[in-house]
Amino acid sequence: MTQAPLNIWPAWSKNINIYEVNIRQYTPEGTFNAFSVHLKRLRDMDVDVLWFMPIFPISKTKRKGSLGSYYSVSGYRDINPEFGSKKDFKKLVKSAHDLGLRVIIDWVPNHTGWDHEWIHKRPEFYTLNRDGHITEPLDNQGQLLGWEDVAELNYDNTSMRETMIAEMLYCMAEYNLDGFRQDMAMLVPMDFWEEANRRLRAVKQDILLIAESEDHQHTTTGLFNIIYCWSMHHILNQIAQGKQDVTAIDKWYQDEYPKLTQGAYLFFTSNHDENSWSGSEIERMGEAHQAFAVLTATLNGVPLIYSGQEEPMPQRLKFFDKDDIGFNHYAYADFYSKLLQLKHRNPALWNAFYGGVLMRISPHNHIFAFQRKSDNNTVTVIINLSHQLQIFNADRDIAGEEVFTQRMYNIHTGDNIRMQPWTYLIIQ
Repeated sequence: MTQAPLNIWPAWSKNINIYEVNIRQYTPEGTFNAFSVHLKRLRDMDVDVLWFMPIFPISKTKRKGSLGSYYSVSGYRDINPEFGSKKDFKKLVKSAHDLGLRVIIDWVPNHTGWDHEWIHKRPEFYTLNRDGHITEPLDNQGQLLGWEDVAELNYDNTSMRETMIAEMLYCMAEYNLDGFRQDMAMLVPMDFWEEANRRLRAVKQDILLIAESEDHQHTTTGLFNIIYCWSMHHILNQIAQGKQDVTAIDKWYQDEYPKLTQGAYLFFTSNHDENSWSGSEIERMGEAHQAFAVLTATLNGVPLIYSGQEEPMPQRLKFFDKDDIGFNHYAYADFYSKLLQLKHRNPALWNAFYGGVLMRISPHNHIFAFQRKSDNNTVTVIINLSHQLQIFNADRDIAGEEVFTQRMYNIHTGDNIRMQPWTYLIIQ
């Protein structure tokens, strides 16, 4: 079994952020061409990487809703005609690259839609149930996941594996991609990723590979650069709802963070799953949503912004039908831009081994305060993660400019700072 080399981290991604693009809902037209108008705005907002949800045709068989799920793929080499053509997407990628943006796409390796040509031409590519029929996806315990609109692929079939890798290599070359976000990567055997990612990197060494997984083995083996951090995300939701306090974050850092010996976590307050199924960050986190955006942008991981968060967008977007973000004000664009610029400027906040470790200061049950340092660069973050006034008692001297107000701070050891509910300071 070929083992992937360790510490494969693209140098260009040392201080990146990621912006998830929901093409269907981004504009009234829901097309690549309509989205392209936003490229310069996103670059001006200091976005680095555009992650496009699946761009492929969507199965009509067993379709949910009027348009179906992005993740019910009926072919990996074609483009969803609702979004445009191959020519349109290639033009979009080139325009993004010309602005200095990187482009990755969502890949769906665990299953296909029911009218993918493999269903009839290569049925051996799929998992069969006890009755010998192709089955919808199962979890790792063999239980149905409730995804009846898709059919599970069979990774015991070596020909299917080879074909899947060929499809990825085709798309990477055809569209000049900078990487992949692998949907439900934890349901796909690890030895497949050893082979697939080795071959992808053999063609393009500095691609960015993200696993939708919390299995640390996906990064500790060097197979992927980034894994998800649902566990932290759930903690943040609970703190916002008054069900936990800052000590839960401290415990997570004590118990979970040491398991990530290389690579980086993806931190977020929203994404396509959270928004549609659990609610927007404003619905889930209420007045706390900006405080948690500050936290996820400054923790030692890669920050993710979902389509519409810069508007902001309080509503849930429909998943299987046409909806519209309704861009109009971009009221949070400057807020997010300041956070993204902060990460670009400060090596202490960079990703993976490039950045500084997180050091807690002035331990408190409701104020999460920390510093990250790299050589002569230090960033201090102080956030009141509660709905009540709290007092921050400094246990060290802190001096510098606050990012949002440009106010100069000169805090001495022992000084007290009154922090209103859900407020924050970032001092650099």
